[in-house]
Amino acid sequence: MSTPGSYSNERPPSVDVDYSADPASGSFFSTEFKKHEDLKQMLDSNKDGLKLEAMKRIIGMVAKGRDASELFPAVVKNVVSANLEVKKLVYVYLVRYAEEQQDLALLSISTFQRALKDPNQLIRACALRVLSSIRVPVIVPIMMLAIKDAVTDMSPYVRKTAAHAIPKLYNLDHDQKEELIKVIEKLLSDKTTLVVGSAVMAFEEVCPERIDLIHKNYRKLCNLLVDVEEWGQVIILNMLTRYARTQFVDPNAGTEVDVKEKPFYEDEEEETEDQEVLAKRPKSMDPDHRLLLRNAKPLLQSRNAAVVLAVAQLYQHIAPCSEVSQVARALVRLLRSHREVQAVVLTNIASMSTRRKDMFEPYLKSFFVRSSDPTHIKALKLEVLTNLATDTNISIILREFQTYIGSSDKEFVAATIQAIGRCASNIREVTDTCLSGLVSLLSNRDESVVGESVVVIRKLLQSETVGHKDIISHMARLMDNIKIPMARASILWLLGEYCDKVPKIAPDVLRKMAKTFISEEDIVKLQILTLATKLYLTNPKQTRLLCQYVYNLAKYDTNYDIRDRARLTRALVFPPQGHEDNKLAKHAKKIFLAIKPPPVQQSSFKDRDQFQLSTLSHLINARATGYQDLPPFPEEAPDPSVRYVEVAVSFTPDNHHRPSHQKKSKPEKTKSFYSDESSPEDESENDASDSSSESDSDSDSSDTDSSESSSDEGNESVSEDEEQPRVKRKVVTGGKKRPEKQDASESSGSEDSESSSSSSGSESSSDDESDDSEASAEDVKKKTKKEQEPKKEVPQGKGNRSNLDLLLDLDDTPPAMDTPLLTPSLGGLLTPSPSSYPTQPLPPGASIQPASAKLVPTATHELLNRLSGGGLAVSCRFTRSPHLYSPRMTSVELSFTNNSSEEIRDISIGSKKLAPGMSLHEFAGIAVLNPDTTLYGTLGVDFNDTTQPAVFDLVAGGRTFNISITASVGELLMPLAMNEADFNLNQIKLRGMNELRGSVNLLSSNNDVKKLVNRVYETANLLQVQCASSNTLKFGGQTASGKALVLVCLTLPQDEQEVSITVNCEKMVISSMLLKDIQSALKKD
Repeated sequence: MSTPGSYSNERPPSVDVDYSADPASGSFFSTEFKKHEDLKQMLDSNKDGLKLEAMKRIIGMVAKGRDASELFPAVVKNVVSANLEVKKLVYVYLVRYAEEQQDLALLSISTFQRALKDPNQLIRACALRVLSSIRVPVIVPIMMLAIKDAVTDMSPYVRKTAAHAIPKLYNLDHDQKEELIKVIEKLLSDKTTLVVGSAVMAFEEVCPERIDLIHKNYRKLCNLLVDVEEWGQVIILNMLTRYARTQFVDPNAGTEVDVKEKPFYEDEEEETEDQEVLAKRPKSMDPDHRLLLRNAKPLLQSRNAAVVLAVAQLYQHIAPCSEVSQVARALVRLLRSHREVQAVVLTNIASMSTRRKDMFEPYLKSFFVRSSDPTHIKALKLEVLTNLATDTNISIILREFQTYIGSSDKEFVAATIQAIGRCASNIREVTDTCLSGLVSLLSNRDESVVGESVVVIRKLLQSETVGHKDIISHMARLMDNIKIPMARASILWLLGEYCDKVPKIAPDVLRKMAKTFISEEDIVKLQILTLATKLYLTNPKQTRLLCQYVYNLAKYDTNYDIRDRARLTRALVFPPQGHEDNKLAKHAKKIFLAIKPPPVQQSSFKDRDQFQLSTLSHLINARATGYQDLPPFPEEAPDPSVRYVEVAVSFTPDNHHRPSHQKKSKPEKTKSFYSDESSPEDESENDASDSSSESDSDSDSSDTDSSESSSDEGNESVSEDEEQPRVKRKVVTGGKKRPEKQDASESSGSEDSESSSSSSGSESSSDDESDDSEASAEDVKKKTKKEQEPKKEVPQGKGNRSNLDLLLDLDDTPPAMDTPLLTPSLGGLLTPSPSSYPTQPLPPGASIQPASAKLVPTATHELLNRLSGGGLAVSCRFTRSPHLYSPRMTSVELSFTNNSSEEIRDISIGSKKLAPGMSLHEFAGIAVLNPDTTLYGTLGVDFNDTTQPAVFDLVAGGRTFNISITASVGELLMPLAMNEADFNLNQIKLRGMNELRGSVNLLSSNNDVKKLVNRVYETANLLQVQCASSNTLKFGGQTASGKALVLVCLTLPQDEQEVSITVNCEKMVISSMLLKDIQSALKKD
């Protein structure tokens, strides 16, 4: 029973073909048998089904590597077939054999030209591909016309095929270069991602020196990089690496000067000297330079190893030193791939690790050798481990090397012993340890281990021989057992070099070697000659006859090198009669006993820096055909205006980071209530908030600031109907009057009315609003209409104000807001306030809901001084609101102030050094910080319910600063709204070890209950629970990360000044630290 298939080997039964006799009958070798006759008859048939079946079988033969060139005449006739499937397979066949059967292919030129006008884009592309595969100079004009027409084709697939045909035409006729450059220029301006990669490939093949063609397309190539096909990404990245080396200055130039001058301007406080230091600092990176690095970084997550390596070489050759480490994780990920990929990646890592040890040190264990690794992978991993060896990790590496010595792979064991020797020579602290370990290997049963150990010990002793007489003596005793020629030669060299340390052993060893001289290997014979010469020069009485005997043996040796060496040394040591005054003979001792410099053991990958990373030349450590050297960085950057295009593109990450004077004016917006009183920083924030409600606002803003993002979310959730109410809730902080903008995302119907009214009105009015939803909806509509009207006057008095006026007035303290914050963790719904709870009893725990902070601190903490930061000052403030990226994170507002006279570019977070369990969400990078300007960014930190600092590197203007943010235990909490019953129920559950008690004596000035509540709010982000007793203050909250309940109870005796404090929390460390902080806060005057 046969099954129908596309590539079935069975002949169709409808064709009456003589398949000859069985091969076993002998007629298979008959000259009458015609090869592929059945396929030819099927191709000549009038049935498209038979033609399609024949073409499938022929393409199957080609795929298997069989020769199907004899079928070319029969196949080429079907190029005019009306069947689309047959025609496509014919073109696939012609692409393979058109170059071999040029004469027959030329007969179908007219058919190919007609196919260039076919309505089907696949046929047009296939015809152009076949036409470019016919390598005959006669059809060059036809190919040129076809390429020019294809470049203007509506199909991007055809334009891509035209780009692939350009290098073929150029190789056929170099005189067409100028015409092809014009075609390439047109292709480079194509905005289709399918074409861009092929266009750059044609550019690299034809005119890589014409970088002027890239100028206007540079930014487009950077922006399209992520969407281009994988192999196109590799070509573009390699091209842009060379382009960046010619158009941008070295980002690492001047960093050494900056480090040397650092103590100078840290100690000096005068502004003039600060300016001198700033002048010596390297210039900030070009925005186009930063654009390339920023757009290439996401490609590190590519599944294609070639793309990852292309990004790695890009960062290696053009990125600042502080940012190159970003590629380490991606490269280590590739080590899980196939062994062929591993070999290439490890070669690149070994080359990079010679200069950047700290880059791969965190991934040290990823380079440990596995038993399943092939030998060449093991050798590369050993190379990397040796390069990464430092004083701190050498013990781990040596312990790993110790296990490798027991491997059955002899070549791997030898490489391990050599690696131990390199570690010993590079790190002096472990030299003695490694030397003793290598000496212990001399007693190993494996001869190869002993031999390699001797060679390595010889190199180590050459650099450090003091006190190692015993080692040399021990090695001399092994001469009878060691059979490896290199090891025997090393021992003889040591005995000859340090013969004065073993004057009794060396002559005896020479005596034994003279007996076996004839049977020794050539390398051993040469060292015997050297040993005999040195012993004669230092101890002629005992070794004169022995030395002459060795010379006589070497005089008749079969190797001419040994004979020549013996003649030379004999003439110097035993000059013939009449030549005793020979000057060389007089200085023979200085010649043979000269002090040799110790061998320098360095990585074999150290000299590969001359080749570009991830190239074939770098892999084989030799210049391959077609390799182009990377151009050096220019001393001064060329004119950047050549990259400007007519349509201006803004690369600023967010509008939030623009100074206020760069904002677009909004004529339809009238002057706000607080515009006269707010600071420039407030105006910048207010503008950013207002801009989110405009129709032309930036919809692609990715700012992580909690207030900005929540405003954007609220703006997105509002319907297009202009009558839909939208009320802003602002939390006022004392001192600087900087509002925390938090827009609520309302739902439709009466729920909108209730939530909006409850956020703008007082607590007492919320019950009425919940009872009468229709009246509330009408009131809110009226308020919305009033809000949309332009306000002509700003009321200054405090009387006769509506709820909306009170909401927007920043001078008055707003009403208590126990409503929860709108965060993604709450599902986008507003939780009702405690005052709007129904009168009927709730089930246990139902009242516990997240709430907003009652008090937001305005105090800032300095993270970076302006002198240490070279004009950049950084401070932080805890906003006591959950971060939008994760409710487990604490929001930290960072303020960046430029106190220098020059702009600071590219402020972002570099490497992070966080404790286990902690995480950090970066703020949106600041592209430009102008002089005397302050911008803000919000950082999200998951402290994992600990007070350990969050340490990270801040990269600004090409420089790196170490930043550490430490939060008090009160800032790690989030407030919870609950009733007293739920408070008491959970307090009972947290008795015993989860409860801590303490007391504090109050001052007479702190007896006021309001002051006590404010002190608790200042200390911890908690929320007061309404209690029936006036002598008890209860506060509820939870840890931000672990969501563990935190309950605080203050008992106020009427007659005594002592306040008892009870803290309940399942995390005892949190409760202990919180109790101490509250006690300290209540003791303050």
